[in-house]
Amino acid sequence: MLSCALLMAGFAHANEDAVRKAVETFVGAPAVESVARTPYGGLYEVVLKSGELVYTDEKAGFIIDGRLIDTQTRKDVTQTRLNQLSAIDFSSLPLNQAIKQVKGNGKRVIATFEDPNCGYCKRLAKELAQMNDVTLYVFLYPILSPDSTTKSQNIWCAKDRSKAWNDWMNDGKAPASKECDTSVIDRNLALGQKLKIHGTPTLFLADGTRIGGYAPMAEIEKALAAVSK
Repeated sequence: MLSCALLMAGFAHANEDAVRKAVETFVGAPAVESVARTPYGGLYEVVLKSGELVYTDEKAGFIIDGRLIDTQTRKDVTQTRLNQLSAIDFSSLPLNQAIKQVKGNGKRVIATFEDPNCGYCKRLAKELAQMNDVTLYVFLYPILSPDSTTKSQNIWCAKDRSKAWNDWMNDGKAPASKECDTSVIDRNLALGQKLKIHGTPTLFLADGTRIGGYAPMAEIEKALAAVSK
């Protein structure tokens, strides 16, 4: 005889499947990554393959595209969940495909995906330049233009990659034209697509936390402090 727990689990799974089917019928494509019931008003969390998160009821009679806030804890439930969904296994990053810079004792670790022609990446570079006791891994990720690819290749081929990167990002000194094996750039692009990196800069901390977009030094320091706790 089936236990109540098993029956309830089967019922929940059936409901989630129904929600998935209904949402995909509405969208007109197999766009749903996962469905899970939330403890909030009978809502279901629907994670789309695009990385977006929406909510609906068990009949998919409506779709909520917005933030879910817990009024008791004042926690942004949606942002917390998005942070979980976008986190990565930092140890899986092929760090040999990045430009490594060690500042101070280098104990704190940040990996970034950046386009050399990205204005916000240049703003980020100035923030990172002020930080100490950190190891930076910069993955060249040229997604803005053909010139971004050319600059990335020249920086990668430079004798001192770190200097070439900083000279360009901080001082506007364009990297000299060089030739070498630049297949790493294509591997970075494939990696970024796998990690669903759609914009630059994108930062990852040692615990896998993702920070999408430009962040000031104070915000980065706060995030790093949270990792070390």
